[in-house]
Amino acid sequence: MLMNIIRIFWVFIGGSLGFLYYPFLLHQLTGEQGLVWWNSPYLGMCLGAIISFLLTFRLSRSMAAGIKALEEKVVGAPVVDVLFGSLGLMVGLFVSFMIALPLHDLGSQLGTTLLFSLGVLWLTFLLGYLGFRVGYKKRDELYMLFTSAKSANPKKKVAVEESSADVHKTDLKILDTSVIIDGRIADICKTGFLEGTLVIPQFVLEELQHIADSSDVLKRNRGRRGLDILNKIQKELQIKVEIYEGDFEEIQEVDSKLIKLAKLVSGVVVTNDFNLNKVCELQNVAVLNINDLANAVKPVVLPGEEMTVQVIKDGKEHNQGVAYLDDGTMIVVEDGSHYIGKRIEVLVTSVLQTSAGRMIFAKPKLLEKAL
Repeated sequence: MLMNIIRIFWVFIGGSLGFLYYPFLLHQLTGEQGLVWWNSPYLGMCLGAIISFLLTFRLSRSMAAGIKALEEKVVGAPVVDVLFGSLGLMVGLFVSFMIALPLHDLGSQLGTTLLFSLGVLWLTFLLGYLGFRVGYKKRDELYMLFTSAKSANPKKKVAVEESSADVHKTDLKILDTSVIIDGRIADICKTGFLEGTLVIPQFVLEELQHIADSSDVLKRNRGRRGLDILNKIQKELQIKVEIYEGDFEEIQEVDSKLIKLAKLVSGVVVTNDFNLNKVCELQNVAVLNINDLANAVKPVVLPGEEMTVQVIKDGKEHNQGVAYLDDGTMIVVEDGSHYIGKRIEVLVTSVLQTSAGRMIFAKPKLLEKAL
């Protein structure tokens, strides 16, 4: 069907050119005047259509293949990319049209209409291309501009009007790959401690899929676990989930894309990655660390308190022993290597807490009594 349309187009072009210019060319070549059958414009139309059909027979196939490839690429592209790319193209063509009007009149006055027409054609192509590229590259900013304008509609009701701006800024929670694979985000959402809309970027889903398709068994299981967690959040929990289909092609790292998206939408990055947490803080991006939350709900232990623990293994330093609380907190027991496999009473000496976790230092209470 497409091939026939292209061939009909070329036949129409060839017939039109033959109808318009065949009598003139025949007169220039033979010098004969008057209307006879061999210099009829209708004969020129038939000859032009036939010549055009023969000359463009192979070209039509190449054009059809190119159009089909372009069609597949456009259909496969996200609708936001196509929309704002087309919008930029229309703006570029409109600007070129407004510039072309005075240039065409100037060309008519100077007698160089053909030269100015070629210049206008090149200007139209250039501005149209630039408009399309600008609209495509700035699609994320334009999309957020329209959505921000929509959310600022005074007719839209807001629960608390005085804090609507603050609610808008913290309403979007952007999940990274590590927090999805970790799985605790589903339990936190279920308890209701995490409010707003969960945003899952498309590039995070692609990274999850890449991990799930890995040849390494451990990575494959982690990726599949992350996908199962997302399905659970979408289907079982009463929280709004949105997929962000945009991408930042100029940025390669997923963490950098997350920070860029958070700045763009004034959202909050939800992670348990210690390094990403630090980078977000350096770039003034709001971040919620699941590990910080887990540490915050752990029982508070102060220096001088007593507890009973079971020493499991040797520590890194000489004569150190290592024990664990029920919540996984590691306890380093000085001079505890002699009590491996035993439950002993210890005295807390200091507590070290960071975003990576909490560590308790203690010493056996027996030594304290001996002193």
